[in-house]
Amino acid sequence: MSLNYHYMQLPREVIVGNGTLERIPEVVNRLGLKGKALVLSDSQCYEIAGKKVSEQLEKSGLTPNFLLVKSMMVDDLIAVENALKEQKPRVLFGVGGGTIIDAAKLSSASQNLPFISIPTTVSHDGIASPLASIKGSEKPYSVLAQAPMAIIADIEIIAQAPWRFVVSGCGDVISKYTAVKDWRLAHLEKGEYYGGYSASLALMSAKLVTQNAELIAKKDIEGLRVLLEALISCGVAMSIGGSSRPCSGSEHLFSHALDLINAKHAMHGEQCGVGSILTAFLHGSNWQQIKATLQRIGSPITAKELGVNDEDIVKALQMAAEIRPERYTILHKLKLNYDACETVARATGIIS
Repeated sequence: MSLNYHYMQLPREVIVGNGTLERIPEVVNRLGLKGKALVLSDSQCYEIAGKKVSEQLEKSGLTPNFLLVKSMMVDDLIAVENALKEQKPRVLFGVGGGTIIDAAKLSSASQNLPFISIPTTVSHDGIASPLASIKGSEKPYSVLAQAPMAIIADIEIIAQAPWRFVVSGCGDVISKYTAVKDWRLAHLEKGEYYGGYSASLALMSAKLVTQNAELIAKKDIEGLRVLLEALISCGVAMSIGGSSRPCSGSEHLFSHALDLINAKHAMHGEQCGVGSILTAFLHGSNWQQIKATLQRIGSPITAKELGVNDEDIVKALQMAAEIRPERYTILHKLKLNYDACETVARATGIIS
């Protein structure tokens, strides 16, 4: 009899707070890292945090080099992997937003190197997850790479990012309400593996952000910490669950479809938030609470606020199930036609 299993990879160290970049030498020493280090960042994030990371790495005895990353397009990822083969570092540091950290986790996994995540924004849950988003193909998709060996998050640096990044991060966390419902549905109707613990962790993150929406909306530093810890917990939930299932369902498929329909789109988490309103309605759950929470934080809750037209919303909802046919969700169960999608979008107030 064969044993079904999945591999769990969790961060060994997580440091969250003010001035945490100064803790890099002690983290490096505790992890036993020596030799060369490569710092991946973009030009802006290098000035904000990458330069200080390099200085702290020198203090720890590592020899740092810097590599500029522009995108998650295949050509850019190949360039990163070639640099790793050439320079042969012992550890990789991803300093920046989602694109940088995804590039670090994917390229480090391909070269069997540990990587350390140093986020400068809180726009989505890639900070701690083992998954990376690839762009440049016909459809966006995520691949299993590896979780960071450590996460060092400096709230003072993250607080400097535009408020819209915080709004997007909140939308991504709140969308776990529907992601978990889709996962449970796939378990009940298709026999798919469902991890109760990882699902609970994702839901707890969504509930904490919902409960602290007022604090976050005040741009209070403690509210930012709640969001950051919730995003890290979502990444851990995916590691424990062995896939993106606890954190990505029909609402994410809606967001990906909207990207394909309208290139001038909003941020990922903003779109997932709207997708969660729509798909919570389809699940028969409390979509009004999701909508009210997003509105409280200042996240888009209509097509107009997302910067797209009504037709784009309807088309994206109809197309979403085609993005990943193998990932069973409420959209795959209901198989909505255009008119039904339009009815849902109007009923929830997403379109007028």
